[in-house]
Amino acid sequence: MKKKTWFAGLLFCLTLTAGGMQAFAADTASGSVIHSGVYIDGIDVSGMTVAEAQAEIEAYAEELGQETLTLNIGENQLQPTLSELGLSCTNMDVIEEAAQLGKTGNIIRRYKERKDLEHENKQYQLTWTLDESLVSEYVNNECTQFDQEAVDATLEKNGDSFEYVAGTTGLLLDVDGSVDAIMNYVESEWDYTDGGVPLPVEIDEPRGSEEELSKVQDMLGTYTTSYSTSGSNRSANIARGAELINGTVLYPGDTFSAYEAVSPFTTANGYYMAGSYLNGETVDSMGGGICQVSTTLYNAVIRAELEIVERSGHSMPVSYVDPAADAAIAGTYKDLKFTNDTDSPIYIEAYTSNKKITFTIYGEETRASNRTLAFTSTTISTTPAPTQIVADAGQPIGYIVTSNGRTGVVAELYKHVYIDGVEQEVTKVNKTTYQMFPRTITVGIAGDPNLSNELQAAIATQDEALVNATLASCIERMQ
Repeated sequence: MKKKTWFAGLLFCLTLTAGGMQAFAADTASGSVIHSGVYIDGIDVSGMTVAEAQAEIEAYAEELGQETLTLNIGENQLQPTLSELGLSCTNMDVIEEAAQLGKTGNIIRRYKERKDLEHENKQYQLTWTLDESLVSEYVNNECTQFDQEAVDATLEKNGDSFEYVAGTTGLLLDVDGSVDAIMNYVESEWDYTDGGVPLPVEIDEPRGSEEELSKVQDMLGTYTTSYSTSGSNRSANIARGAELINGTVLYPGDTFSAYEAVSPFTTANGYYMAGSYLNGETVDSMGGGICQVSTTLYNAVIRAELEIVERSGHSMPVSYVDPAADAAIAGTYKDLKFTNDTDSPIYIEAYTSNKKITFTIYGEETRASNRTLAFTSTTISTTPAPTQIVADAGQPIGYIVTSNGRTGVVAELYKHVYIDGVEQEVTKVNKTTYQMFPRTITVGIAGDPNLSNELQAAIATQDEALVNATLASCIERMQ
């Protein structure tokens, strides 16, 4: 019995070997093309070389890249193509695997794989992914356009009372979650046709209940300055600055930037050219006068005893407040910032009338009713402005121009706290240094060399009386 079994097995192996050798010979003769009955992602690659199959799959991938993916963002939609999101195949090596089917391994394995193909096609599945960096870029640049931030509840002041204005709910895209959702869809759920992905969004709740804002009833601090000597442009700039800040509500912990509130300084934003300080001189600039707005606000804020985050003095003292009581705005390097460090919202009222600007800060008063404040300015030192006489070879003899100097000042602002009229505490609020700018006399010296030499000799002494006398003598001799 054992001999018969052994003999039958040997006969089978010899038969299989002969068939395997014939298959091997056929493979060699055909140039190692893919056997019949092999498919990749449903594409018949039978009889193709590896290069031909690869070209076919690449064309297929390019075609799939034109499919659109519908991204649902709330009630909005975007439809990028998959190629925009960097569609690519992650297992192109299956082409080589398909090409080796029935051609590798021992004779028995090769024979079996060939025989299996005669009865059932072999299907290889491609796997796909997206370029995560391109998906992230698309989500950040395109999908976030539909973001709607919540609008906090606020107040409107009508006479002596406040009216509650409810906020509105916002909707914000979950960027990281959206990238994950898009990637997961293509890698796990995509069926090779146009599809849709709902992107996750987050509800942005507005701040401020009617109960919370109803606490805004008390005047915490107020201050008024005059601009009675200002021209129409400067007056308009001050009124515009007040308008842009008026009605601001700050919730506990919020920080206010005067620069952000009143900029940009452009005609489109309602500003005009007017005088402002620059290096000790008054020059015209767009929005000139806005520093009186920030200064008036600063004085209201310190009387409300809110936390000052940033404040800078001018280059020289201003006329509308005492030294060290000013707050300048200049570009982005000088700003007035303060924080609502109370436990309730505050409301900022600003208005202009009869060439006066007033800021009043309202909130919930928690300070004792018998507690009062006063602020005083103390000048610590002054530096007189010297006179500098300079020669200008580009101007003729007889030319003379004088610029006003500015005395340097160091001043300190103090807060005095009184209980029932009795001083309890004195605190230094700030120390401000105002630059000294010399008085400059510019004298022209172009002309007769002898007269020019005389003038230069007089200028070298820096004696103003001598320079004036020499200049008068030179002019007389020129006539």
